[in-house]
Amino acid sequence: MDYIRVTNENLEHEHICCAISNNRDVQVSSKKAWLAGRFDEGLVFLKSVERGKCFIEYLPAENAWNPIDAPSYMYIDCLWVSGSLKGHGYSTDLLEACIADSREKGRRGLCILSAAKKRPFLADPKYLRHKGFSMCDEADNGIQLWHLPFGADAEPPRFRECARHPHVDGEGYVLFYTSQCPFNAKYVPIVERTATELGIPFRAVHLQSREEAQGAPTPVTTYALFRDGEYLTNEQMNDKRFLKLVGAR
Repeated sequence: MDYIRVTNENLEHEHICCAISNNRDVQVSSKKAWLAGRFDEGLVFLKSVERGKCFIEYLPAENAWNPIDAPSYMYIDCLWVSGSLKGHGYSTDLLEACIADSREKGRRGLCILSAAKKRPFLADPKYLRHKGFSMCDEADNGIQLWHLPFGADAEPPRFRECARHPHVDGEGYVLFYTSQCPFNAKYVPIVERTATELGIPFRAVHLQSREEAQGAPTPVTTYALFRDGEYLTNEQMNDKRFLKLVGAR
């Protein structure tokens, strides 16, 4: 398969794989605006020429929107191959392209979020282990940081202290999220409205800068939902999932 690197020059015209193609859709416009601000920070978005969910997104770890310390590593935001594109070696193509690019740029290795067991929207630990990654740090909520060092002298990445013990103050639901995930632009307001209509305490914190994201009280910043101070899930909610979560009908 052939691949396309999305840049500011072709961003407006390229399909970004994980949301519908209409640029007028708030999900697409939100994601593309977020990407446009990251390319100058070294973000790479490589995708298949075929329409579908087949892409890798990565950037220098010091510019990652996550509370990690990983000097000279490359951080993988997302490696996603799904649907009919699975099983053809495309994830290997994308990962190998990332490795080659990272080596050429003098990076010391790769890092990515995962967990002991597969969780939605996080890398599969079995796949990572198969590709030579190993777990190098873990937060109290089970979110793990995995790495693939390029040399024996590469110091393992670590979570920042603010993310090691995920917790927030106050009662009710608190959501931390970024615009990295396009679905948030559509579904966070829906969940906010649903909570308001039912009188459920709910507060959404939109992390709008790298500095805010790197100081977040959670390793996962694309979507991290807390209840009464305790971490619940990184799985995006629509109104039906949220109602099921809170036990409402």
